[in-house]
Amino acid sequence: MTTVENSPPLHLPARDIPVPVSVSPEARAVLAMPRPEPTPFPALEDVAGWKALIAAGNEGLAAMAASWPVDPALTVEQTDVDGVTVYVATPPGARDDHVYLDFHGGGMTVGGGPVCGPMSTRTATRVAARVWAVDYRMPPEHPYPAALDDGLTAYRALLKEHRPEQIIIGGGSAGANLAAAVLLRARDEGLPLPAAAVLNTPELDLTESGDTFQTNAGLCAVLPGSLMAANLLYAQGHDLADPYLSPLFGDFSKGFPPTLLTSGTRDLFLSNAVRMHRALRNAGITAELHVMEAAGHGGFLGYAPEDAEIDRDVRRFLDTYWAA
Repeated sequence: MTTVENSPPLHLPARDIPVPVSVSPEARAVLAMPRPEPTPFPALEDVAGWKALIAAGNEGLAAMAASWPVDPALTVEQTDVDGVTVYVATPPGARDDHVYLDFHGGGMTVGGGPVCGPMSTRTATRVAARVWAVDYRMPPEHPYPAALDDGLTAYRALLKEHRPEQIIIGGGSAGANLAAAVLLRARDEGLPLPAAAVLNTPELDLTESGDTFQTNAGLCAVLPGSLMAANLLYAQGHDLADPYLSPLFGDFSKGFPPTLLTSGTRDLFLSNAVRMHRALRNAGITAELHVMEAAGHGGFLGYAPEDAEIDRDVRRFLDTYWAA
């Protein structure tokens, strides 16, 4: 009998994947966008190459952020929180006693600095609440655990001003990794946990061991393939399976807040969300999983009604746990 260790991979013939008719016209338009060639990553020791790649990524994010509709009454204030830069984005009507501590995405390398502020406005609009967006340090200059340290510093600062039940922690993609890692470390250091967590299209397994890292490779224009080079740059020699690097492997029986996870059937990180949902449920933690039909990483980039449906589910979840 063939063992799991030496069983051959399943070979599938090349085939075309059509744009499905099962989603909205707006979603189909996003799915029909041309796929650019994946950008090759520099060698780990090529600092100049990484800086150039990060600068190009931030330029693209800035252009995307400039296209997002923003309520002119929404305000953004840059502040220093115990040495960590935080952008406080406040939409009109937001309650002073509710704070959403947010970690931006960007593969552990992109989305910081001047881009973090505009990205915080998108989050504040989506969650309809005051947002603390952490401009955490990143490689190549600041590898792990700098980002995790910054996230914990921001959470400690919030706890000085708010009760834990007034705080919800969230993030998307790499930001979801940091949100979950901050929760694990806060718990391990004896800090009270917040009311809830939101993990959108989360990068929770830097070892990339899940099934959809293979089955969904090439399906999504935003995230077509592996981020292993960036994971290794971030980890700087630390074990990628360490729960502070890959929160999926944490011990949730020791405590974790109620969690909402989102993903899509074409998301490379779908396995991350599915496995995290099961891990939390198996530990007795309340967890919701929302998977969008045909959506890739980040949903449909905010252009489709399916994105608005998920936003409504997130706000309902937030309202439930802030009111608890």
